[in-house]
Amino acid sequence: MRIGLIALSGVRAADPELTKLGLTLPGFVERSQVIASLPSLSLLTLAALTPPEIEVAYHEVPDLRAQDELPDGFDLVALASYSGQIRDAYELAGRYRARGVPVVMGGPHVTALPEEARAHGATAVVGEGELTWPLLIEDFRRGHLRDEYRPAPGQSYDLADAPLPRYELLDPARYNRLTVQTARGCPHRCEFCASSVILTTRYALKPVPRVIAEIRRIKEIWPHPFIEFADDNSFAIHRHARELLRALEGERIKWFTEADISIAEDPELLELMRRSGCRQVLIGLESPTTAGLDGLELKSNWKLAKQRDYEAAIRTIQAHGVTVNGCFVLGLDGHTEDVFDAVYDFVERTGLFEVQITVLTPFPGTPLYARLRAEGRLLADGDWDRCTLFDVNHVPTHMTPERLRQGLVDLGRRLYDRDFIEARRARFFRELRRSVRTTPQPEDLS
Repeated sequence: MRIGLIALSGVRAADPELTKLGLTLPGFVERSQVIASLPSLSLLTLAALTPPEIEVAYHEVPDLRAQDELPDGFDLVALASYSGQIRDAYELAGRYRARGVPVVMGGPHVTALPEEARAHGATAVVGEGELTWPLLIEDFRRGHLRDEYRPAPGQSYDLADAPLPRYELLDPARYNRLTVQTARGCPHRCEFCASSVILTTRYALKPVPRVIAEIRRIKEIWPHPFIEFADDNSFAIHRHARELLRALEGERIKWFTEADISIAEDPELLELMRRSGCRQVLIGLESPTTAGLDGLELKSNWKLAKQRDYEAAIRTIQAHGVTVNGCFVLGLDGHTEDVFDAVYDFVERTGLFEVQITVLTPFPGTPLYARLRAEGRLLADGDWDRCTLFDVNHVPTHMTPERLRQGLVDLGRRLYDRDFIEARRARFFRELRRSVRTTPQPEDLS
């Protein structure tokens, strides 16, 4: 028996001007390009949960239209995709089904709309795939593959049971970084989040020894790896974070992660991040002003309360030699057209090393999608091609959709002007030297 694990990759933008802009301005979709080039950790994990007597093969399909010949020779195919790629995924599923090969699909989009995947002839895997994959494999071997698999109500996966992902299925020469998961979920639970809110109901931590074991497995394949922690919020619990960072110190790796602004309040944590090889932390700031932050989270107004500390926090983190990639969401409720200048001015004042801008995106299955749909503010209900983080698919509260779209384009041109980027980076190294701390080399920050 042979199973094909196939990930759809590549950057998506339905708007042709946005696509062109992303190709001509370094950094506009820089972070999305990194994400698109990462291997599918979920598929590599499912490979590890597959009985050893079953052969598995991992493939990526970056552009379906360019694929006249697809990977073949499988008895079963499992597809990984996001909402912006889902139509290509359904087309791919149809091509395999036409060959008589059963197809399994999972992830946030399928979890939100399992009936849609089933309508395209695929078996839908709802929620955390580790919980149902062994049963799915057993059913397939017995010839009784179901239309849908979902965990029992309230059931969640214990990351202490996580297997070593099958990194050996990859060609490391194809990637500039590989992924390791240290935590799942995020305690802040923002209403627009298409991963933490949809796939899991709690924040879970992977035991430190298991994280280190995965890193050492990667190092057997790639001696000097750059690791991306595939977490929504790696360091929400600082005590656990310090334990992990102490263990990372001896591994001699470079790494990137996502966290919240609270790390700036913990000097020991920041020092451990620097010493253990952290090159950059991505932080969801969302808005340069308090406008748009009220009600953003489902449980609290934590980011609204922290917003007044953003500028000092960024300076503190970067003073420790860790660059910050600040992320902003344009078109939040409460944002006026002033938000575009406000983002630029904030970046200029703080000297953010990197910046990412997106537009508010109503992904299916999120509370945001349900709210905007109920309010009649979706421009094209069910047009998943617009779920790219760059295409506008809602009516903002204080500007037109076209003004939001044009504001994104104009702000992108300003933020990713080469002179502006280089000025911020020069400032980072200048201020780092002034802080009398170890200065990383510029090439270490790539």
